[in-house]
Amino acid sequence: MPDFWNAFISALTNQQPDLKYTVLLGLAITTAIIWIANGRFWAFVYFATIPFLNWSFGVVGSITLLDPGTTFAQGIEIHPLTVVTGLVFVFRDFVQRRMGHKVLIVMALAIAWSFFYAWPVIALASGLAFAISEIVDWLIFTLTKYRLSTRILLSSAIAAPVDTTIFLYGADLARQMQLGEEPGNMLHLANWVVFIIGKMVGAAIISYWIRKRENQGKIDPYDDGKMNAALAQS
Repeated sequence: MPDFWNAFISALTNQQPDLKYTVLLGLAITTAIIWIANGRFWAFVYFATIPFLNWSFGVVGSITLLDPGTTFAQGIEIHPLTVVTGLVFVFRDFVQRRMGHKVLIVMALAIAWSFFYAWPVIALASGLAFAISEIVDWLIFTLTKYRLSTRILLSSAIAAPVDTTIFLYGADLARQMQLGEEPGNMLHLANWVVFIIGKMVGAAIISYWIRKRENQGKIDPYDDGKMNAALAQS
């Protein structure tokens, strides 16, 4: 048990156990803010996913799909959690259905915590990417009046390219600064396409699942309150 507790505190404090009380207090305040703003299960999933993904990009290596100089000059890489990154847009859509525009509060808190958990350059690039792409996603989801399953797919399809472009630019710059690599090591057409496809897989699966439940009459595609109740019973 002590080993598990120490490992938990180490992960929670990003290898800085001396800050455990400060971090716990900060997380408690964050939790209270989200709860008071009417955030529940999906809000906390959404909040936790963004810092986790930003942290993972600094510690989990990318998978090389094609080596440089084979078919593409720079090769093709993809991060193992790219599909999860695509699901962030879907989680945000679920949260907005319950919280309305207060979803932006959760997004801001998640990005702020990312700077604690992630390597600064990656956090800046990823945080900026999430901020801009999530606002695009929020606008599309807010302004369009399509059924839920369609809005999920449409908002993700528009936000994913924005997020990918900004993040790959930051990752490219980070490699130049830290590893001395040449420009274009991450931000090039082949990587861009593969990252977007990876992100859209998760959105497409959730959209298909929601569409089936809409067609079965288990989810009202236009009633946000009933949708949240149906999801809670799923």
